[in-house]
Amino acid sequence: MPSWTDTLRFAFQPVVNLMTGGVAALEILARPETGDILAEARRDPELDGRLAVSAFRAAVRKETLLPLHVNVFAGTLADLGGLQPLHDAVREAGRMPWEVTLDVCPPYAHVPRRALLEAVTALRDQGFRICADGVGDGDAPLRLLTDLVPELVKLDASLLARPAAVRAMRVLCDELGALLSVEGVETELQCAAARSAGAQLAQGELFAPPARLPTADVYVPPGYSGVPAPPSGPSVRQFVRPAALLPATVSAGRVRALLTGSPDVSGVLLVDRDGVPVRSVHRSRFLLSMSGRYGHALYADRPAAKLGDPPRTVGVDATAWEVLDVVAVGGRDRTSDDVAVVDAYGRCVGVVRLADLVRALADSRVEEAAGLNPLTRLPGSDAITGEVDRRITDGRPFALSWLDVDHFKQVNDGAGFAAGDELIRAVGRALLEAASGSTRVGHIGGDDFLVLTDPDGLDPLAASVLDVPWSAGGRPVTLSLATVLCPPGSVPDHRQVAACLAPLKKAAKGLRGASWVLGRAGAPGHEVLRGSHRATATAG
Repeated sequence: MPSWTDTLRFAFQPVVNLMTGGVAALEILARPETGDILAEARRDPELDGRLAVSAFRAAVRKETLLPLHVNVFAGTLADLGGLQPLHDAVREAGRMPWEVTLDVCPPYAHVPRRALLEAVTALRDQGFRICADGVGDGDAPLRLLTDLVPELVKLDASLLARPAAVRAMRVLCDELGALLSVEGVETELQCAAARSAGAQLAQGELFAPPARLPTADVYVPPGYSGVPAPPSGPSVRQFVRPAALLPATVSAGRVRALLTGSPDVSGVLLVDRDGVPVRSVHRSRFLLSMSGRYGHALYADRPAAKLGDPPRTVGVDATAWEVLDVVAVGGRDRTSDDVAVVDAYGRCVGVVRLADLVRALADSRVEEAAGLNPLTRLPGSDAITGEVDRRITDGRPFALSWLDVDHFKQVNDGAGFAAGDELIRAVGRALLEAASGSTRVGHIGGDDFLVLTDPDGLDPLAASVLDVPWSAGGRPVTLSLATVLCPPGSVPDHRQVAACLAPLKKAAKGLRGASWVLGRAGAPGHEVLRGSHRATATAG
């Protein structure tokens, strides 16, 4: 009798790490040659469950060591209360549940919310990772998304046309402790948009089409430089590579077989039954021990743990700088060891390599240095406007101020450019000294400064520069300050903020003495907080 599996084949599409350019995982995609079994699976939870098991077994037959993504409908999980057959198949294959991510797919309409959340909790307790799939093109309620607390959120590439929405989802993912991926990326422009909006992972035809065999090599667009690092340093999540995991009781012979058969594997982590790393086997040191005189005879049948070292681990919320701190502790012979990344339960979710971290941190420092003003060593407008957009996305109130020196050309002409440069450096130092933890100071050229701060930080900031007597070459100098207050929802992006600020600057420059003009985005008029109006000549 014909079976539904007779005309069903599976394809493999790589999930690409946008920071390292490497393959982070493989999604297993059902490709029926006839009929529409996916539509049937949407209506039949039992069939969908069997389809998930078949997808996993198809990957096992290809002997791929990469983490896997298996699709399952939300209704299936709510109806079946979990996927015990998939759990059994993973154990039978000798794989670990945390190597498998379940992509929970829409529709979510009419799916019992409580039953779905209970099923997800049960699967997570078994070790599976959870991905919310189809976000942005499906019907996933925002409340349900936050209740699922997924390890990964997949956005449809159509949302890249609305970068503010992608940035907002990145902020939500950071709050949930999730990674953000974009699927369906077909062009280099979409890839660049995904990176600039903060996505850490992506997949689609641009990198590699779905293939019958697992794909190891992917196309990475030229000029690729990774996601910009936040001020505290890039998150370790951006650098996670798949880990080669074996049970802690495995023999040295089996580890040797894995390493010699997989030249790209730099090391093996030996884990206990819960997936917690207990020993770390470094490729070169291990193979050197095995290849020595009598090495194979001595070690082949003995536990590989004898040739391993204590693992170096960091949490998934660590920064790249914290990983370097971990690497710095210990002997120099271990600087090339992989560092295991573990979840809240201590289970290994992947590894990071020192070379990836050093390259990214060096790039971020070069980019940062290139954006600094050579006179004051303060960042330029790009850094400030980028932070403005982040605060708009976060829904945080803020104030952006524009400060400059009155009649600066006359200062330079009268006192000399050296005195003018010293004045600019002194103003920059005063702004930095007055800056609180959330304040950002930028020097955008000449005598112009931008200051981004919380609204309650305005008064001390203004006092630090307006209540101080300034001079250049013995000549008194005054400063003008223009500020726009931006409540949540008042502006769509930094361009609108700049448009609101321009007339305020003009108004401040029209006042005598040290001046300060304050306006509110979306509201007419402004307040004069410092300075006086110039006298106008009258006919006599």
